Amino acid sequence: MSCLDRSLIVGLAPFEGLNPAELDRMIGQARSLRIAKDKAVFEQEQDAHSFFLLLDGHVRVIKTTPEGEEVAVRYITPGELMGIASALGRTTYPASAVAVVDCVVLAWPSGLWSEFASAFPSFGANTYRTVGNRLQDAHTRVIEMSTEQVDQRVAHALLKLVNQSGRRTDEGLLIDFPLSRQDIAEMTGTTLHTVSRLMTAWEEKGLVRSGRQKVIVVEPHRLLMLAESRV
Repeated sequence: MSCLDRSLIVGLAPFEGLNPAELDRMIGQARSLRIAKDKAVFEQEQDAHSFFLLLDGHVRVIKTTPEGEEVAVRYITPGELMGIASALGRTTYPASAVAVVDCVVLAWPSGLWSEFASAFPSFGANTYRTVGNRLQDAHTRVIEMSTEQVDQRVAHALLKLVNQSGRRTDEGLLIDFPLSRQDIAEMTGTTLHTVSRLMTAWEEKGLVRSGRQKVIVVEPHRLLMLAESRV
């Protein structure tokens, strides 16, 4: 029997609208897993045996193209669901999820997703809202790839990550997980050389600061103006 407490999920977006008894029913069928840094939570095209909630850490979602190229699709932050293939009508995972740092997740058997969605309509609605938001993000990225200059795309990507997990420091807004220039290049459909050139130029202008797998946005407003072509 699970010894997990509903306090782990109360107040999190996927579970908004559920009462204590409903939360107890859901947490009672979950198991807690620790995922070491750089290990996969699940892998693309693997049987979708479970869906997950990230409790602690950060996870990078990676899509592998038919040519074998890996593309960073998005980052998952604490409180988000992932691996919800059942909500897409899939029996396999459409992408891989890899721990950026040591992570703690909750896992439920995928067979429970339809049961939960039927028994708890708010949970089903919240899950579909998550799927819809991610599809909208994907559409936005396609538009950015086809209509924006590379500096705009990189600026938008950094601002999105700041909105997701920015932590205020004395230097500025720290993207609070390891992030390399190669990661940024994958997210924005450009090359490591181009990202390095941009980041160096932006550091000289005082917009950002960066180190090994570390990015701080010093002037988010100026970066937004650049992203929106107002500079």
